[in-house]
Amino acid sequence: MLRLPKFRYIQPKSLKDAVSVMADSGPDAMFVAGGTDLYPNMKRRQQTPKIVIGLGQLKELRTIKGKLKEDVVLGAGLTLTEVTDDRRVQRGYPAVAKATGLISTPLLRNMGSIGGNLLLDTRCNYYDQNYEWRKAIHFCMKKDGEICWVAPSSPRCWAVQSSDCAPVMVAIGAKVKLVSSSGERVIPASELYNDDGIRHLNKRPDELLTEIHLPPTNGWRATYWKLRRRGSFDFPVLGVAVCLRLAGDGTVEDAKIVLGGVGSYPIPAVAAEKAIAGKKLNEDTIREASAAAYQPAKPLDNTDFAMHWRKEMARYYVAGTLRELAGLPPSFSHE
Repeated sequence: MLRLPKFRYIQPKSLKDAVSVMADSGPDAMFVAGGTDLYPNMKRRQQTPKIVIGLGQLKELRTIKGKLKEDVVLGAGLTLTEVTDDRRVQRGYPAVAKATGLISTPLLRNMGSIGGNLLLDTRCNYYDQNYEWRKAIHFCMKKDGEICWVAPSSPRCWAVQSSDCAPVMVAIGAKVKLVSSSGERVIPASELYNDDGIRHLNKRPDELLTEIHLPPTNGWRATYWKLRRRGSFDFPVLGVAVCLRLAGDGTVEDAKIVLGGVGSYPIPAVAAEKAIAGKKLNEDTIREASAAAYQPAKPLDNTDFAMHWRKEMARYYVAGTLRELAGLPPSFSHE
């Protein structure tokens, strides 16, 4: 049985206290909300903080504020279940409710937070093994080693961004608020992620993600499709988030297509967006966009399923999401 290493647990009573404790503790400390990602990582000795700062008592992280026609602010400490079941989110941001509802199992959704899912550590078949297994192959670049076992000649780590919420937040243009003892900043969700399996977050260790700002629901529509082996529990091996703004005659005024699970960050399918901009969604334009979205998907052999098949599925999942938002009948079932 894997056991947690020894650590000191501190549970601050306010947001101010939380960032103050982090500032005082330095690099030996980490924040934890639900712990569904951090604690398994600690058991595998992937992350070994000496101080864990619990956020469970911070009520200001468990609120939902705002109006649909203005903007809605989600506290980063909200559980995935709370976000999924909130009627305001269901009405105005069904893609967000869908993404959170597809994460893991009901038990873990009751524990895990939406902020935690956005900050999920990147994953890899070689990295996500126990300490003894990783030691036997001389560790990997992401933790304690010098080589990427997925691409041994590569100078970088190719661990995969496997958050379900991340591609949705990037696609809809959400923003996140980061707070530390030195101040706060609000950045687009797209700027939170780096294309690097190790340095995958544009966030300092002392910064706490406190809020997710959802944009006004002023005519755009969005959806999210997830590919995984089992109908629950599994991480995405492909996630497709699409957000469209359609004119009255069905012309695409703006489009965002983002791929998750096939790279170290949520990948914008820019060529696919351009392929449908200013056009009506029909079989021809959808086919052109899905073919263009296939190109930036570059999965490697470090998660479930064959990587070439996962790349090919990007074509079908982009087509499926576009057909859904256009109100066209589905060409296949992804459930």
